[in-house]
Amino acid sequence: MGGRTPPTSGHRPGHPGRTAGGLVEVTAIIPARGGSKGIPRKNLVEVGGRSLVARAVAACLAASSIDRVVVSTDDDEIAAEAAVAGAQVVRRPGALATDDAGSEAALLHTLASLDPSGRADVRSDGPPDVPPDVPPDVPPDVPPDVVVFVQCTSPFIDPASLDRAVGRVVAGQADVVFSAVPTHEFLWRRSDHGVVGVNHELHRRERRQDRPTEFRETGAFYVMRREGFVGHRHRFFGRVDVEVVEHGTELEIDEPADLEAARRLAVARSAVLGLSHGHGRHLWSEGPIGPIDALVTDFDGVHTDNTVWVDEHGVESVRANRSDGLGLAELGRRGVEVLVLSTEANPVVRRRAEKLGVQCINGCDDKVGALERWLFDHGIEAGRTAYVGNDRNDAGCLELVGWPIVVSDAHPSVRPLARVVTEHPGGHGAVREVVDRVIEEIERRTDRTSRSTIGTEVLHG
Repeated sequence: MGGRTPPTSGHRPGHPGRTAGGLVEVTAIIPARGGSKGIPRKNLVEVGGRSLVARAVAACLAASSIDRVVVSTDDDEIAAEAAVAGAQVVRRPGALATDDAGSEAALLHTLASLDPSGRADVRSDGPPDVPPDVPPDVPPDVPPDVVVFVQCTSPFIDPASLDRAVGRVVAGQADVVFSAVPTHEFLWRRSDHGVVGVNHELHRRERRQDRPTEFRETGAFYVMRREGFVGHRHRFFGRVDVEVVEHGTELEIDEPADLEAARRLAVARSAVLGLSHGHGRHLWSEGPIGPIDALVTDFDGVHTDNTVWVDEHGVESVRANRSDGLGLAELGRRGVEVLVLSTEANPVVRRRAEKLGVQCINGCDDKVGALERWLFDHGIEAGRTAYVGNDRNDAGCLELVGWPIVVSDAHPSVRPLARVVTEHPGGHGAVREVVDRVIEEIERRTDRTSRSTIGTEVLHG
């Protein structure tokens, strides 16, 4: 973790931003300070093979409604981890990273850093816990219309839930929407005379079906209209509503026991969703892959079935799937960079890449280093990159990117690293399967962009 710090642009490459048509700007802010009491360095601990901060960034990047993901931190290692995951980083001053500093202060500081008009409209007289002399840490940028406050301590955030919550705020149905689970629990509070009922009468026990549904806040995310948040300086204001999330995803990590429970749940969810059995399912639900700006694939075992023929002269040959090549050509026409990355020095790798019209790096011993350099040279964020692999030598690249994918017949050691396992095995349409799902996401986002001005009129009306 950490150590890899390719540059990030903050905005997703190619995103239209605020245009004459008035597109809504949605920014996710993830506060992630270095200090923590219950679990030291909590935001860097791993669940399901990924750090908590990387999981939070990945969830936001996978939400089609979110345009920009920003991590606010005072910690160098967290900053590096967030950048590798694909987030923009705002360095938080120490005064806003203490045990007593509230999350609202970190959000306001981040918004000030992103506000091109200066700090006046964010700071005003300034809340008491925001020092007035704290300068912005990044160049001015487009201020968001909607802020999505996401907490690393919730490792199972569903991007679809984020999209639904954002959609309701953009449509004007609520000023604030936060994650919650329904509950019919009987709550008690200690008093001088024992305990007293909080949400029920002591001498009257209602049946569950007769009790009104209540909602328990999970702490995973809060979607807010920016102007309202800035004016009230608190996450709850105006019309507040809940986004009901799936039971089992609401776990919040505060104590070591919570961390162990989350790790067990991550293993269980992977098995249920087919990540250990090659059922080709997304980490959260079935759906497209992306959005991405680059697709990188191994060669042997991905474009081929890992079989090699050797003739009497020692010349090796392999079999490739023609539909894979057609799919990659279509992806390139849609502006996605494609790279074949292989340790195999056989010239057949480069010749096949040339025939497909894609970039190729082969015969390299350090695949991770080669991928990092290639991403840097092309200005592409790791979090916006998909990598398709099949064996142990792909593990480092799978851990680096935002969309790690393995083929259905991949080695068992790399399956737990994947967000997606293809239905097809290597050499038999796995690459085309990935390409088709990436294109599905491109078309979905294009459709969303064409319709987004309608929501903007509601938001600013």
